[in-house]
Amino acid sequence: MEKLVRVILPLVLILSLFSCLQEEVILESEPEILNGQIDESLLPYFEQFEIEAARRGFVVNLEQHGINGTIEEISENFVAGTCTYGTHLPGDVVVDLGFWNNSSAFAKEMVIFHELGHCYLRRDHKETSFLNGTCTSIMRSGNGDCFDNYNPRTREYYIDELFFEEL
Repeated sequence: MEKLVRVILPLVLILSLFSCLQEEVILESEPEILNGQIDESLLPYFEQFEIEAARRGFVVNLEQHGINGTIEEISENFVAGTCTYGTHLPGDVVVDLGFWNNSSAFAKEMVIFHELGHCYLRRDHKETSFLNGTCTSIMRSGNGDCFDNYNPRTREYYIDELFFEEL
């Protein structure tokens, strides 16, 4: 009996070790969530977007979602920011360097929230205006007839409209 235990016990240990190793390989091969790369200067605005989303009942983690954010020259005239995304891509926000260097914190926030509206919320442009000519959304393209009115008094309305589109 003792001889049988000496043969069976190591065999059981080897089999149990092999099954653990196999499980670890399976776990390591599962896809990982890719973390986005966000320029340090953009990070406070990305974080503020997450905070504003949470205030409205949405859980948003842009970095975990894989959205990238960079500041670089955009060759197209009068373009402050862009968002590139696809069906299987999380999105890349690019803010124009010239715009960034010459704009107020409010203007930066509006442009970044606009681009995240595309990249994260998957919103299209909205060209409508109020009777006074101001844009009804920060999701306007800039090619319409309305003018921006994003300021401390109107900020809540525009962020609400961003997340709840049907205001």
